[in-house]
Amino acid sequence: MSGFAWAAFAQGLVPCAGAALAVMLATFAVGLYKGVHRVVDAAWGLGFTAVALVSYVLSAGEGDDTRRLLVTVLTAVWGLRLAWHIARRGRGHGEDPRYEKMLAKAPGNPDLYALRKVYLLQGALVWLISLPVQAAGYLTGPVGVLAWAGAGLWAAGLIFEGVGDHQLARFKADPANRGKIMDRGLWSWTRHPNYFGDFCVWWGLFLIVCQAPGAAAATLVAPVLMSYLLIGGSGKALLERHMAERPGFAAYAARTSGFFPRPPRG
Repeated sequence: MSGFAWAAFAQGLVPCAGAALAVMLATFAVGLYKGVHRVVDAAWGLGFTAVALVSYVLSAGEGDDTRRLLVTVLTAVWGLRLAWHIARRGRGHGEDPRYEKMLAKAPGNPDLYALRKVYLLQGALVWLISLPVQAAGYLTGPVGVLAWAGAGLWAAGLIFEGVGDHQLARFKADPANRGKIMDRGLWSWTRHPNYFGDFCVWWGLFLIVCQAPGAAAATLVAPVLMSYLLIGGSGKALLERHMAERPGFAAYAARTSGFFPRPPRG
């Protein structure tokens, strides 16, 4: 069991919030310049990376150096990969239909509405969900079994997410698959391998702080909130409402797990 530098952790909360806010405001400026707000999706991973780096600097001399470096590297690798993937996927495309629909109903200035409802909201979520990353730097004592188990779960999630994204990108790149439902590879085991991978990543990062029960209790809201977003919020639930009318989706959903991987039925 490790101790936890509560006072130093509390002092670091505001600078970490500032890091998340700075990323979102910079991305908002890019969105205004480009005329599309879909760029905020790439900023999601960048925001977590920025918070991890700020927390690493602030926690110097407070927590175990191995754990500080471990959680920072894991968060940055995940965040930068996700940002690169989303930016590459959206290159050359216009506005995301989700944002088009939302901004069409915006009261007043659509850009200011996007700032409030998209950028600032995502900045707040980055700060809240990153609480285990922030807290990990303030745990004293050597890295133990729970932390290494968390790193293992993170690795499994990153692989699952990365492979799923790669398989889907190859599928979409083939003109013969236009209009078809992706049901191969990992997508035959779960309808959302990328979201399941994120789920594992964030529960893995949470495990790293579980050597200090108090810190674990204080940051449990983070993986719970991320799980809700992935399964019931803006992830699986929203995407499936959009795909519900597509030909073949009902049959795909009947034979394929909605989230947690399992062999396909039939």
